[in-house]
Amino acid sequence: MAAASRIAGAALAALLAGCSGSSGPGSDYGIAARTEVAPLPLPTGLPTPIPVQWTEAFPALLFDRPVFLVAPPDGSDRVVVGDQSGRIQIFANDPFVTSATMLLDLRGQVQYGGEEGLLGFAFHPDYATTGWLYVYYTAGNPRRSILSRFSISPGDANVADPASETILLEVEEPFGNHNSGALAFGPDGKLYVACGDGGSANDPLDNAQNLQTLLGNILRLNDDGSVPGDNPFVGGSNGERPEIWAYGLRNPWRMSFDRVTGQLWVGDVGQDEVEEVDLITRGGNYGWPVYEGELSNRNPGALPPTAFVQPVQTYHHYQGRSITGGYVYRGSAVPALVGAYVYTDFTSGRVWALVHDGDQTVSNTQIASVTSPASFGEDEAGELYVCCFDGRIRKLLADAGGGPVTAIPTTLSATGLFADTAMLRPAPGVIEYDVNAPLWSDDARKRRWLALPGSSRIGFDATAAWTFAVGTALVKHFEIETAPGVTLRLETRVLLRQESGWVGFTYRWNGAGTDADLVGDVGDQVTFAVDDGLGGSRSQTWRFPARAECLQCHTSAAGHVLGVRTRQLNRDFDFPVRTDNQLRTWSHLQLFTTDIGAHEQHPAYVDPLDAAAPLDDRARAWLAVNCANCHLPLGPTSVDLDLRFGVAATAMQLFGVGATTAVPGGSGQRAVAGAHAQSDLWLRITRRDAYGMPPLGSNLVHDAGAQLLADWIDSDPTTGN
Repeated sequence: MAAASRIAGAALAALLAGCSGSSGPGSDYGIAARTEVAPLPLPTGLPTPIPVQWTEAFPALLFDRPVFLVAPPDGSDRVVVGDQSGRIQIFANDPFVTSATMLLDLRGQVQYGGEEGLLGFAFHPDYATTGWLYVYYTAGNPRRSILSRFSISPGDANVADPASETILLEVEEPFGNHNSGALAFGPDGKLYVACGDGGSANDPLDNAQNLQTLLGNILRLNDDGSVPGDNPFVGGSNGERPEIWAYGLRNPWRMSFDRVTGQLWVGDVGQDEVEEVDLITRGGNYGWPVYEGELSNRNPGALPPTAFVQPVQTYHHYQGRSITGGYVYRGSAVPALVGAYVYTDFTSGRVWALVHDGDQTVSNTQIASVTSPASFGEDEAGELYVCCFDGRIRKLLADAGGGPVTAIPTTLSATGLFADTAMLRPAPGVIEYDVNAPLWSDDARKRRWLALPGSSRIGFDATAAWTFAVGTALVKHFEIETAPGVTLRLETRVLLRQESGWVGFTYRWNGAGTDADLVGDVGDQVTFAVDDGLGGSRSQTWRFPARAECLQCHTSAAGHVLGVRTRQLNRDFDFPVRTDNQLRTWSHLQLFTTDIGAHEQHPAYVDPLDAAAPLDDRARAWLAVNCANCHLPLGPTSVDLDLRFGVAATAMQLFGVGATTAVPGGSGQRAVAGAHAQSDLWLRITRRDAYGMPPLGSNLVHDAGAQLLADWIDSDPTTGN
């Protein structure tokens, strides 16, 4: 590798010795007293050319995976929020509201989990007269999506009558993902329904280009569920479904009509590379699976590019991995945004404003970020809200602050995190730590530091995620031994708590090993040779993640911060003064908001590679650290696995459960007790192709981890043996 920095291992160890903090003779702790970290030149806000902010709209209300917000069109200035579990609640559009009324509770009939559940709803345009509410949800036995109409109970505008359900449409769903479910009435008074391609990956049943199925389409219906006579495929001679208005869509998660122009906007979730924004036209073919965004995917029919409607805007997965379609802003709170289509990405939290002149995109600007944005919504006045999977509803407002915002420093030395960057000597008050069960990182060695702002403290939890103040920085350094005694510095990552949530960025070390440069928005990669010291060598590729990729692992469901928590830090560490338990020293330094008591009373992971530890504890720790950040309740995947450490093996949805997308050569089961080679879980962690896990962050299989899970599965953990 050209200009690679190679530092002799023994010399490097000497250079890196030590940890910041006051030391003194006779101290009984690893660090004698806390040193406050000087203010760091790191941005706690997002630089934005359009000054906006998201503020909690209803601070007293908390929801369970809110998937949509809408206002009844009756002049009452109320809002309705639906949870994915099946609850629909109504309340006054007032930031001081303290309670909500259950408008409709469908939890008894909704199939909920992964991407399934209550997915969309809409009020009839003449709701004040009809009292009609339309709901789209998934059900089981057989798996299907249902479009139903409900009536509001006479004399009570806050309660829908469950017995009034009229099923207007049922759509068979072959798989448990890509259900879409957005509903919207157009200016023509017709009901538009978004249907995904049926799920799995790469549209295996070719639904989206098949006009004989409702999957992969936008449908258009009358308010009674009948088909309008002017739909484009009415009277087709080849079995075309007359309900179809437009087709060739993968997972059109959220659509909306512009209040002024009447244009129909859709955010269509991509597969491996591209997310897209579409303007829907009558009879339009939007290309999936022939195209993913502007990229050619597969084209068995050899259709020409002119057969498809091109996206209005696309973005690649270095910026986000799951588009959340939005609205053309028509409110008054942020005049600079009027006429711009505001949309976001669920995984990265980036929010963009897209300006379109009717023919082409004029600009597409990131204006903000927000935590786990699942859906937008409007109130009667056209003000914009976002439903977040942290349970909060946030409202878009102009930023009253107006002050300058610090940009991300372009070099590691400029962050102020290190007193001596080349020697990785941390700044005063920046504390080094280590973990019990490290994440597999392609054989890289890692070091970690924590910088708490000022005198702030950590919200401690014995088993769940900890909480941190705005301005907290977590630092992780990666290096790899490329030959015996020769070390290559790769990168140093920073996870920063901003006012709008967590953001990650990384610095790539220069060839001299003296400093590291900020990696751009698209990420980067390098390939180098590794000598095993036994006469063998291999070529290894290392990817420096784009900023949007950081939060794909540091998920909101997992609490964003993965390593700084009880089970990981409850271990000894060689502090500057003496070796001590990390929880004990941190408690002595009063880093926690409460007295956590003796560290012995708190849980701790075992080292997954410690052969002396119990097999079940080792395997469960490996799964918790490497997999459970995504595979847990409310996680970002469509698979209902729960791989957290404390969940019983029989409750993990792992053993004896069919795989959503089976790995070739496997049994189609997520795990088969006593037979690791037939288990989808084991097969995935031994691959690095499209079926491999994890899907990012690793190019090499962890052989020791694979053997550990093979032994665990073969032991049949469901029996407790």
